[in-house]
Amino acid sequence: MNPIAVDETTPIESLIPHRAPMCLIERLIEADDEHVLVEAVVPAQGRFVRDGAMPTWVGIELMAQAVAAWAGARAQRRGQPVRLGLLLGTRKYEMRRAALPAGARLRIHARCELLAGNGLGMFECRITLADEEVASAMLSVYEPADATSLMEAAS
Repeated sequence: MNPIAVDETTPIESLIPHRAPMCLIERLIEADDEHVLVEAVVPAQGRFVRDGAMPTWVGIELMAQAVAAWAGARAQRRGQPVRLGLLLGTRKYEMRRAALPAGARLRIHARCELLAGNGLGMFECRITLADEEVASAMLSVYEPADATSLMEAAS
């Protein structure tokens, strides 16, 4: 495993294409060729927050953004630009809580299980709050060689 240098001052937006209000993760903690660990804090207010809590189903997006941070850190280490990726689907999404309280500091873990040469990937993901696993899933993702052409063709 080759660790990817993590600089605490690097804005997460330099690693992922997401921007406010949809940038839900806050920082990259660690990454290597096989896994990533990012952190997010449930906001007191926001697009998904209701009655002081965020539903755990938003965890799918947190996991997808963790995978995006892994891909972005890997691209930067190789001197390549950060590219757009697509979440294709999820399997076995398990929530152990209905909601996560505002202020909760979440850690999102993603491990690459498969990365094909055509841009398809599979990641085992989980979200923890303190030492409690609150959600887990397998994500299928796709990083096209030319996302701009793909998006133009779809419209």
